[in-house]
Amino acid sequence: MPRLTDRQPTPPPGSPFLPPAPGPQLPPAAREVQQRATAGLILVLLTLIAMLWGSDLQRTVYVLAVTLVISLVGLALVISAMRSAKRGGTRRPRGAMAGAVLGVLAALFSAFALVGFLAFWSQIMQYGNCMNGASTVQTQSACQTQLQHAITARIKDFGG
Repeated sequence: MPRLTDRQPTPPPGSPFLPPAPGPQLPPAAREVQQRATAGLILVLLTLIAMLWGSDLQRTVYVLAVTLVISLVGLALVISAMRSAKRGGTRRPRGAMAGAVLGVLAALFSAFALVGFLAFWSQIMQYGNCMNGASTVQTQSACQTQLQHAITARIKDFGG
């Protein structure tokens, strides 16, 4: 019959306030997978920078369309790199999560902006023409007021 002193001590229960014990480290991702994730991150960052260059209203629609396509390509590269790393049993490539988050944000922003530009195309073009001819602060303010009224009227047309 075993004595009480012969039993192995039970480990104390894990505290919910302490981090879990570290698990085994996975090997780093393959070079090709890391390069694919880096290329996707660079493409996504370039689309975010390109969206800032929308000073000419007629070109902005084209810039937004191109940034939408490129951000989706970058997002696809990052996601495929993360899947390849998971399938290969390696760590996620460096910068892949940042590329995925920024890719989703860039794609959503450019898609919503593109839809907004296309929905209010005539109003925005009229505003652009008005601002090109405006030489004083008063006429620029009048152009902005005209744009606000035109967009409000267009929204009412959509609603009813």
